[in-house]
Amino acid sequence: MTTLPRPALDLTADDARRIALRAQGFLGVPDRRAGVRGVLRRLGAVQLDTISVLARSHELIPYARLGAVGRKEVESAYWQAPSAGTPAARPHAFEYWSHAACILPVEEWPHFAFRRRAYRTRPHWNHQLPDGAYDQVVKQLRAEGPLTATQLGGAKKTSEWWDWSGTKVAVERALMYGEVVCVERRGWKRVYDLAERAVPAPLLHDELDDTECLRRLVRLAGEALGVGTRADIADYHRLKGEQVDAVIADSGLVPVEVEGWGRPAWADPAALAAPPRGRHRTTLLSPFDSLIWDRARTERIFGFTHRLEAYVPKPKRVYGYFAMPVLAGGALVGRVDPAREGGTLVARQVTLDGPKAVPAVAQALLEAAAWVNCTDVRVERVDAPGLREPLTRELARALG
Repeated sequence: MTTLPRPALDLTADDARRIALRAQGFLGVPDRRAGVRGVLRRLGAVQLDTISVLARSHELIPYARLGAVGRKEVESAYWQAPSAGTPAARPHAFEYWSHAACILPVEEWPHFAFRRRAYRTRPHWNHQLPDGAYDQVVKQLRAEGPLTATQLGGAKKTSEWWDWSGTKVAVERALMYGEVVCVERRGWKRVYDLAERAVPAPLLHDELDDTECLRRLVRLAGEALGVGTRADIADYHRLKGEQVDAVIADSGLVPVEVEGWGRPAWADPAALAAPPRGRHRTTLLSPFDSLIWDRARTERIFGFTHRLEAYVPKPKRVYGYFAMPVLAGGALVGRVDPAREGGTLVARQVTLDGPKAVPAVAQALLEAAAWVNCTDVRVERVDAPGLREPLTRELARALG
C-alpha cells in the first residue's frame, strides 16, 4: 500500500455503523419520490441472483428500504419496459459485472470502460467461440431487435447449465465487450440488444481512461458504504486493492480512523457533514443486500456472522437454505429462513438474538407476508425453543 495520510477524524464504532446504515438507506426517512430508481442510484449496484424464495434479490433490495413497493413497479423502474405500439424506451439501467452480476445505473456506463477493455484483452475463456458466431449474433440483433439467447438460436447444447451453445458464448462475449447490453430480464432470461440502441448516445463511449473510471467507482463505493476500509471499498465493485490505492487520494473520500477496526478507513465527506439521525428500518434482508454482502464487513460492523447456505448440503446447514438476516434498531437481531405455501408465509427456521428481538422479527415477518400477498404466517422452528411461543403469540396478536 502507499503511504497513508493522517486520519482527518476519529469515529466510534457506533458512529461508523450509523453512517453505514444511512448511506445504505436504512436510517432516516426514505426518499419515496425517487423510488426504486433512487435506491439504485444511491447504492450504485443491485446484485442479481437466480434464487427466488419470497422474491428475487433485486426485488428484495428496494423492498427492504422502501417497504411494499409493487414488484412490477420494481422491474419497470429498472428497465422502463416500453408500452406496446410506442418506440422502445431506453432503460434506466444496464446489467454488467460489478460486485457480481448487477443492475447498474445507465449513467455509469462510461465508468465501466476499464472493465470492458480488460475483457477484450483477456487471453483465454472457459468457452470456445465458434467461427462466425459473434458476427452472426450482432447481425441478428441489429436486424430483429432485442432477443433472448433462446431466440437468437439456443442458449445450451445440452440440458447442463454450463454447456453453452455457440450463440450463447457469442452473445455473452459481446455483452462483456460492451457491444451488446442486457436491457431486461424476461422469465429470468437475459434480453440482449445492441449497446448503440440501448445506451443514450452521450454515454456510449469508452473515452475515459482506467484511472478516471477507477476514481469514479471508488468514490461511488465510498458514498454507498458511508465509511469503509480499503478492502470494503475494493469489494463493492470487485476492484483490486492496488487499483483502489492508485486513486483513493484523489477520489474525494476522507481518511478516518474507526474505533476497533484496526485498519485505515475512508468516509464520504457528505456523510460526515451531518450526524446520522432518524428512524431505523425493520426488515428482512436479502443475503445479497449490499449492506451485508461482504461477510468480513458485516462481522466488523454488526458483530454478525452471515453465510448463505443455499449451496451447502442440507445436513450441514445451520440457519437454513435462504436465511434472511433481520434488521431492527440498526442491529441484526436474528435470521429467518422463509418459504411460501399458498397464502402462508412459512418461517421454516428462526434464530433470535434473545427475547427483545421477538417483536422486531414478528414485524418483519408480517410486513414481508403482506408484500408477497400472504395472509398468514406459520413458524415451524425456533432455535431457542423458549422463544417460539412468544413469537407465535406476537404474530397471532398482530394477525387478529
